[in-house]
Amino acid sequence: MEFNTISMIGLGYIGLPTAAVFASRRKQVIGVDIDQQAVDTINRGEIHIVEPELDMVVNAAVKEGYLRATTQPEPADAFLVAVPTPFHTDENGQNHKADLRYIKAASEALAEQLKPGNLVVLESTSPVGATEQMAEWLAAARPDLTFPQTHGEASDIRIAHCPERVLPGHVVRELVENDRVIGGMTPKCAEAACALYKIVVEGECIPTTARTAEMAKLTENSFRDVNIAFANELSIICHELDINVWELISLANRHPRVNILTPGAGVGGHCIAVDPWFIVDASPEHARLIRTAREVNDGKPEWVLSRVSESLEALHRDNPNARRGDLTVACLGVAFKPDIDDLRESPALGITKKVAELGCRVQVVEPNIQALPESLAQEHVELATLDEALAQADVVCVLVKHKSFMAQVDAIGGKRVVIDAVGLLG
Repeated sequence: MEFNTISMIGLGYIGLPTAAVFASRRKQVIGVDIDQQAVDTINRGEIHIVEPELDMVVNAAVKEGYLRATTQPEPADAFLVAVPTPFHTDENGQNHKADLRYIKAASEALAEQLKPGNLVVLESTSPVGATEQMAEWLAAARPDLTFPQTHGEASDIRIAHCPERVLPGHVVRELVENDRVIGGMTPKCAEAACALYKIVVEGECIPTTARTAEMAKLTENSFRDVNIAFANELSIICHELDINVWELISLANRHPRVNILTPGAGVGGHCIAVDPWFIVDASPEHARLIRTAREVNDGKPEWVLSRVSESLEALHRDNPNARRGDLTVACLGVAFKPDIDDLRESPALGITKKVAELGCRVQVVEPNIQALPESLAQEHVELATLDEALAQADVVCVLVKHKSFMAQVDAIGGKRVVIDAVGLLG
């Protein structure tokens, strides 16, 4: 099977790098996104996200004519779908369930362009069964074609699931170097998808079933979530016991079989903060540890916020004539992890919103964004440089361990009230 033209549905943090890497192998890549501004930016050879090395790859691919973007799907040999899969909850914030509307919309949009022999791959991290659901949506839109769920190996269209497993900040390299788990709805579907990914992947392409591939990605992120929850819970306990958790972890990790992760302000991003809920939803009676880990990590931002509130109350006790609006809190970092601009599911962003609700002035220091998100668009909240924030802050709250913050550890540590949620000061 030859893949000369590849359609990438979704040009976000995973879709655009994936499209660019395929284009760098001199394949014709048509990127599709509903965001006209993103489409225009890419067609200028520029990027609308922060990701090291990506700008060079995209610029070269566009200039050489191998990558272009549009808002509507066009005919291709293979279609890759990388759209958001958030979750929704009930009115009490419980019963987390996957929201597959973006996959459905992408399926219905690309279905018009399908022809016999095409391959459709779902890359979006999804609950078990989502690939099969996508196949049903495609079949409903194109009754003139046959699909694996009804015609098995003889189907007109091949369908597979290949979840991304890359680290933000290293996406371009890891798309090429990392092994890929490729789950087909049939063995021939998996074989076709493996052939596609071997165009760019230097790691191993490992075939399996679609359901196993879906569960593999959820398992990887749930494993990380459980281990982060242990570290976050430990940090809370150590605070209560007046123990430096960073020193404690450093000492404990000297054991040859112990590797405790680093505590933080919570867990964010489009994967670890979301994916474990898909397992909990699928098996609520048995996913007890996974649920508890999610609850621990979801609760960490509230604990950080309580420390900010306590610090403000202490300042009022020392200065009883000071109004709340006279006090300034500097929130260092609102991205979900260091040195990126991605705010999705960011605990730091959530904490900063809640700090603003305490009535104090808020100085937001985030070197990777040019303007505050709408959720922080309030009169008493402003984007500031680190020097500006440190000059004005009564309380400094370190929420993300950006490299630029690490370069000014002495200045940050010199402030009277510092809440360090990420171990910047050690």
